[in-house]
Amino acid sequence: MYENKKQKLASKDVFYQRVRSNALLAFIIMIVSLSIGILGYKNTVPEFDWYDSLLNASMILSGMGPVVDSNIVLTNSAKVFASFYALFSGITFLSTFGVIIAPILHRFFHKLHLDETV
Repeated sequence: MYENKKQKLASKDVFYQRVRSNALLAFIIMIVSLSIGILGYKNTVPEFDWYDSLLNASMILSGMGPVVDSNIVLTNSAKVFASFYALFSGITFLSTFGVIIAPILHRFFHKLHLDETV
């Protein structure tokens, strides 16, 4: 996918295209993950409307934690979903960060390892 250390550094246009494509991939991953959370909360917590489902899924996905409402008692299936979605969200958040930062780190390390004569 990227050039190896024996090849010359990619042009800025190629680099920016890589950043854009990785950012688009990260955006798609986050939208799919958010959709999973919204649908999961909507189906497991009957008291949640679409806005509550969006709010809780967004907060979990961002790492902030669920929004606690003392009037709503979660069923066991809702608790199981929330637990698995929280674990899934943590991995997704870190992986998405890796997708975004990959072309930047690659260019940085490639630049460090280029021969001085090139």
